[in-house]
Amino acid sequence: MAPASRSWFAVLACLLLSVASPAFTAERPNVVLVLFDDLGFGQPPGYDAASTFSMPAFEQFSHEGMRFTDAHAAAAVCTPTRYGVLTGRYPARIGQFGVLTTFSKPIIPKSRTTVAAYLQQQGYTTACVGKWHLGLSWEGGKPGSENRVPIGSRLTAGPNDLGFDYFCGFTHARNIGTIIEQDRVIEQVEPVENQPLMLEKALTWLDGRRSADQPFFLYFPMCPPHTPVVPAPEFIGQSGAEDLVGMDPRYGDWILQGDAMLGRLLDKLDELGVADNTLVIVTSDNGAEGREYPPLRKSKRSIYEGGHRVPFVARWPGHVAAGSTCDATVCLNDLFATMADILDAPPPANAAEDSVTMLPLLLGEQSTPVRESTWHQSMQGDIALRSGEWKLIIQKSGARELYNLRDDLSEKSDRASTDTATAARLFDVLAREAEQGRSTTGLQQPREYAFPQLKAAAR
Repeated sequence: MAPASRSWFAVLACLLLSVASPAFTAERPNVVLVLFDDLGFGQPPGYDAASTFSMPAFEQFSHEGMRFTDAHAAAAVCTPTRYGVLTGRYPARIGQFGVLTTFSKPIIPKSRTTVAAYLQQQGYTTACVGKWHLGLSWEGGKPGSENRVPIGSRLTAGPNDLGFDYFCGFTHARNIGTIIEQDRVIEQVEPVENQPLMLEKALTWLDGRRSADQPFFLYFPMCPPHTPVVPAPEFIGQSGAEDLVGMDPRYGDWILQGDAMLGRLLDKLDELGVADNTLVIVTSDNGAEGREYPPLRKSKRSIYEGGHRVPFVARWPGHVAAGSTCDATVCLNDLFATMADILDAPPPANAAEDSVTMLPLLLGEQSTPVRESTWHQSMQGDIALRSGEWKLIIQKSGARELYNLRDDLSEKSDRASTDTATAARLFDVLAREAEQGRSTTGLQQPREYAFPQLKAAAR
């Protein structure tokens, strides 16, 4: 063979190999989900020009991706939102409105396919590093105390059973010092040491992907700005933020540390040369703790917008337009269906029942809503249905409220008694979706929760 022919053949072979290797194609992007804890909609400067918080990594990331203005957690508090993230299912379907503790049993059964398990089935390697808060089963029942589980204590059911090849983290914020790796407690640390350790564990895991030939999914649920407010020494006094609520003066520094953690993860993707083929989503699990940011009403735990509307930015170079904005309604539950759409591999019929693909929005192919409806829930047991500009709230008592968010984002003018036809229509949608066990097209699923709120409202 002539040299020129060999050269042409080599180029062709390289091209074929690049097409044939799914680990390096956009069809199977890596995925990183960074979940701040209690970061309110109005706290990142890109979402509120009046914000005093310093988040340079988040701001730069927003310039590189798509900023969503109408994104929502599945709930207004930690545990149920995380259930929705991993299952693509509304947590109200299992009656989960409150939060779990150290010895709470798992609320996701091993039989349910999570987004992590689904991605495993598609050839991904998966990791969760950080706050779990979805319940664990412990060998021996309840080893140690609520705030300290002895080193060597073993899990019999945890993240490894739900699709994560690797787990390192802690049960919840009140037990932040107990560090679990895979299925065992490996050490006890001071609260201030936790987040630097979690970051290093995540970076080390990413380093392990350097020579891997498969795509990866990293779920990184951090602690800031949730309590305990324990910024590392290098961040104390560095944020310059004013905490107008008059709470812990280190609160702004804690947010800055969370932002710096995000920056380190993004830098690692650049260092590994995988940033261009990685979909990164940065968001929060619910509204701010005790801090109301007008025009949104209320904050964490509330059924009103301040409880569940969250900052949400997605970056995927070459696919998501840098510096773009999307005003369509999306939910954190939608990660599952979005990945299924990207991979062109439908999830099981009994999974992701309340997950809707965001892909047309991410690609800029559609600006109109992809969701016909979205559920919200409070910690107290209130449920709401959002459909277009309308939001119907069913209080735990069964009382109804109706708001037009286009005209009244602050939810000040209850129109339930004047727009009765709209209220009735939305209630019928909510009741039907509760009965069907899903809000998306597919096989009807068993109803696991009786929805007493809806029964009371129907009287």
